[in-house]
Amino acid sequence: MSAHAAPGASDIQAINFSWLVRLRWGAIAGQVFTILAVDRLMRTPLPLGPLFTIVGLEFASNIGCAVWSRRGGRVPEGLTVFVMSVDVLLLSALLYLTGGPFNPFSFLYLVQIALAAVVLRARWTWALVVLSLLCSGFLFFAHRELPLGSMTHAEHSAGSLRIHLYGMWVAFGVAAAFIVYFLLRITRALAAREAELQAAYRLTARNEKLASLATLAAGAAHELSTPLSTIALVARELERQLSASAFDPGAVSDVRLIREQVERCRAILAQMATEAGATAGEAIVPITVTDLLASATLELGERPPVRVEIDDGLRDARLELPPRAVAQAIRGVIRNAQDASPADAEVVLHAQAGEDALLIEVRDCGIGMAPEVLARAGEPFFTTKQPGRGMGLGLFLTRAVLERLGGQLQLESAQGRGTRALVRLPLVVPAASPS
Repeated sequence: MSAHAAPGASDIQAINFSWLVRLRWGAIAGQVFTILAVDRLMRTPLPLGPLFTIVGLEFASNIGCAVWSRRGGRVPEGLTVFVMSVDVLLLSALLYLTGGPFNPFSFLYLVQIALAAVVLRARWTWALVVLSLLCSGFLFFAHRELPLGSMTHAEHSAGSLRIHLYGMWVAFGVAAAFIVYFLLRITRALAAREAELQAAYRLTARNEKLASLATLAAGAAHELSTPLSTIALVARELERQLSASAFDPGAVSDVRLIREQVERCRAILAQMATEAGATAGEAIVPITVTDLLASATLELGERPPVRVEIDDGLRDARLELPPRAVAQAIRGVIRNAQDASPADAEVVLHAQAGEDALLIEVRDCGIGMAPEVLARAGEPFFTTKQPGRGMGLGLFLTRAVLERLGGQLQLESAQGRGTRALVRLPLVVPAASPS
């Protein structure tokens, strides 16, 4: 677990920091707009030089943060803590020059605290709370009063209260917008990252199961070779004795059939033993779509027939993949379609071009699958076939092979309307247009 936990925590810190940089750009734009609006529209003279100096420091620091974020390296939590602490100090400096605690935008301290609660550990969040309290408390004792202008103290007090209430309303809206926007976006980013991690974990688990099956296949081939050899030897002796005596020729034919089937079993087991580890390590070579589908349709039964359709311009398109493994994977999907279809029906194998991918569609004319069956299709050892017709490994092995190559297997089915299997493979070299 620790091997996966550390990269995940680092990724989360990087996501948090990237969104903090974006939030700071928004805060800088909001500060500039507010300063100019108060000074020009509300005709309240402000110390523009010191204020824009502080905003300039924030701008320069965020350029550095943006460069760090775009490097794509590790983002230490201490860097995030430092940047958020600097933001608290810069906000305090802005408030010091614009009325201190009487400035309604002192409400924005809560934005930093809310963000810290999401992106930082508890001790750092509490540290930022203490820093914010100290800074806001300091403003009660030291701040620069906004100028009264030509108004009397009473007029200024009434006007200041009205402006303060309006400002509180605006500050509340700004703080709420920043918090909600940031939290929603960072939650989506983390959810997307979590989905990617879950997909990676599923792929790893599937590959581990595939390796276990390969080991099991090699072990079965090794263990069964001895009894099969014994059966073949006994059948050969029995055939010789029956041929030399006056027994029914039909019995000799039956014994010969037993020998042939034993030899077939031995050949299958020998293939299992060699391909159990060879499929995963098969060389990746260029192959055309036509040759791949021709290989995939070998050794299929004649009923139901398979109609192969290849879109124009795609026959000579090339892929780079392990041809034997992929052909076996597609053949497994086709055989499932044949098993599901009536003998007088037809299975359609249609190859078409997608976006940088080859899409191979296999459609059957069967009765389809119920939603609960479709949800489990592809699980190892899950099958709806009659006993002896399959072990429930075809779709599992197909999906494992395709995902290892960056492809996909999608199944769509509805009861009474058959099943549609869509194989997606990366298309490396598109077909050359005819001259």
